[in-house]
Amino acid sequence: EARRQRRLLLLVVCVALLLDNMLYMVIVPIIPDYIATMRGGGGAAGPSAPAGGNGSGGGNRSLLSARYPPATGGNEDVQIGVLFASKAMLQLLVNPLSGTLIDRVGYEVPLLAGLAVMFLSTATFAFAENYATLFAARSLQGLGSAFADTAGIALIADRYAEEPARSRALGTALACISFGSLAAPPFGGVLYEFAGKRVPFLVLACVCLLDGLLLLALAPPGATGARANMPVGTPIHRLMVDPYIAVVAGALATCNIPLAFLEPTIANWMKDSMGASEWEVGLTWLPAFFPHVLGVYVTVRLAAAYPHLQWFYGALGMAIIGASSCLVPACRNFGQVIIPLCGICFGIALVDTALLPTLAFLVDVRHVSVYGSVYAIADISYSVAYALGPIVAGQIVHTMGFAQLNLGMGLANVLYAPVLLFLKNVCQMKPSHSERNILLEEGPKGLYDTIKMEERKG
Repeated sequence: EARRQRRLLLLVVCVALLLDNMLYMVIVPIIPDYIATMRGGGGAAGPSAPAGGNGSGGGNRSLLSARYPPATGGNEDVQIGVLFASKAMLQLLVNPLSGTLIDRVGYEVPLLAGLAVMFLSTATFAFAENYATLFAARSLQGLGSAFADTAGIALIADRYAEEPARSRALGTALACISFGSLAAPPFGGVLYEFAGKRVPFLVLACVCLLDGLLLLALAPPGATGARANMPVGTPIHRLMVDPYIAVVAGALATCNIPLAFLEPTIANWMKDSMGASEWEVGLTWLPAFFPHVLGVYVTVRLAAAYPHLQWFYGALGMAIIGASSCLVPACRNFGQVIIPLCGICFGIALVDTALLPTLAFLVDVRHVSVYGSVYAIADISYSVAYALGPIVAGQIVHTMGFAQLNLGMGLANVLYAPVLLFLKNVCQMKPSHSERNILLEEGPKGLYDTIKMEERKG
């Protein structure tokens, strides 16, 4: 029964992460025409909209310039960039508070609260009629994500305390994140074209509601009173100054910078440098889903066989990301672009799948086995990259050039890879003397306890 319950909780968390990333990307092909309709521009983006506009107004500039007066076109690009970045910016601000709260009240209640806020955000998107409402809905999504994403990942780490089950469960969650990000643009574009602007959001809102009800059935708020008997988690500011956790957080932020910075810029570069068509721009990232899932699978299998090499899998992933980023500007057609983008996503899968379980292990052996704050730090790392991407990337391309942007991102990843050598001896660390570990390390009191203790030592 306990095993089935934790599998259902894993399903709840995976659906929550899937919904969060689908809502993040579903507005990519919709938002230019959505705003144009609000301003009386009319028209329909439909399937011809760049479904892979990927992140900000940069990928949709050709549509925007056709719908707005030239004097305000640049301002509209800025507004859409800020709209896309607002989620990550609010998430970045709320995560320290959400991590502390999760450590105090447990994982289920914050996850349920995050799903409720995400439902409200999705419904607001469906009925938004002006830019301010869209901005409020996007910011609400960041608030919900700060609780749902952090609590969900922490819940997986808590319920799957043993390896390799923990790596496998976290890998499943990462695959859902990838699928949500890549399936959302075509999902949103098709439904928007044939069923209306509200339907994509209403469908996601209904799924979010069902996910919340399932969580409520599995873990009613009154049943979480046992959390009061758990040890007190380590404060987030103490975790942030832990050198090992800081190295992991830096790696997570650095490896996601190429993805966050390419999403709002690569569509425009493809149109200018190789005359890419709309369908090519729209399908830019779709093939990358498969190497991402492959990377998750390979890392989980390697971690099960050679758990002491987690740091190496992360370093290898960063080296692949760096090399792939440097290759992007050299591509001359759509087929060539797919190869380095697949390399970037494969490398990100290696880094995330190797280092997310490492965070939980570091908390187990160096602090207290409560995971809200440490995964809030991981979420902060992601949010830093995705808050800067829609706003900063376009400016870097404008002032320095697309090739220089990619070379800089590639060099950052290659230089950071050796830093993960610092984690080489993590697997040899002894558990800290937390309340939970003191109880576990008490001397055996009988024959059965003695046998179990010998088995644990073996």
